Amino acid sequence: MFVELHAQTDIGRIRQGNEDNFLVLDLASAESWSGSDHKKELPQHFRRIEVGDEGLVLIVSDGMGGALAGDVASRMAVESVREMLTEDDAHKTDGQGAQVSLVECLRNATGYANYAIHRKSIEDPRCSGMGATLTAAAIAGQAMDFVQVGDSRAYVIRGEEIKMATKDQSLVQQLVDVGQITEEDAETHMFRNVILQALGAQSDLNPVLSRVRLQRGDIMLLCSDGLSGKMRAEEMLQIVAESKGDLAAACDALVKEANKRGGEDNITVILARFDGDDLPASVPDPITVELAALEDDKTLPGTDDDTSPIP
Repeated sequence: MFVELHAQTDIGRIRQGNEDNFLVLDLASAESWSGSDHKKELPQHFRRIEVGDEGLVLIVSDGMGGALAGDVASRMAVESVREMLTEDDAHKTDGQGAQVSLVECLRNATGYANYAIHRKSIEDPRCSGMGATLTAAAIAGQAMDFVQVGDSRAYVIRGEEIKMATKDQSLVQQLVDVGQITEEDAETHMFRNVILQALGAQSDLNPVLSRVRLQRGDIMLLCSDGLSGKMRAEEMLQIVAESKGDLAAACDALVKEANKRGGEDNITVILARFDGDDLPASVPDPITVELAALEDDKTLPGTDDDTSPIP
């Protein structure tokens, strides 16, 4: 399987700093590219990656906390996950020595990032109350698994269809789920930026997991809410389609459109296109998102300290 990709992050038009970050991590080579490196040219290796047995991980993280704390939180999120996934293989097997799947490793690494950010926010007064969203894709075999904390998003594009592959952990999504408001109401609701879970906000973490079976030609779009809060999924699909396969041009056009519509927040987007003989040929079936539960959706343990979720 081959993956072509591009990533871009932008400060927007209002913010004084960029609290977003992203990570591209090829586990076969242990090479990575992050938002901290975004001013450098995309490494040639990442323009077209042959995905090995170890897999590929893509992450978008949106920091919060004010001043420099949001930047610290999102940077810690991607760096902690990268550190956990590229260290010795000891954590990649269970207590009986059986191999652990990439998504389970990613889920455990997310718990490690939560612990690190939580401790930093307690020990450093400058970082008090900081947190970060994390939307991560683990790509291995013919499937793409998502680990979701907060309200950054992942979409899958197949032909003329686009579908959200993650579920926001937000107040308005909870109101939609119980039928108090509609999806349309949620887009303009006064509490649409209130999230119910973030890395570092509390000691325990319960990521939401989902999976999409890949086909040749599928495109994945990961983004922070600086993009998804400015346009509908169908508008993103149109911009990607108008870029005629040029992922760098599509990223740039998406960022420019979000800025054109106000750019009040930082904007980050990763686009990845999948191809190769190991994937089934594309068929016009609807995109199916499977909600996954690892070990009955267990909560990841953290520290003994606790704080309230960050809005």
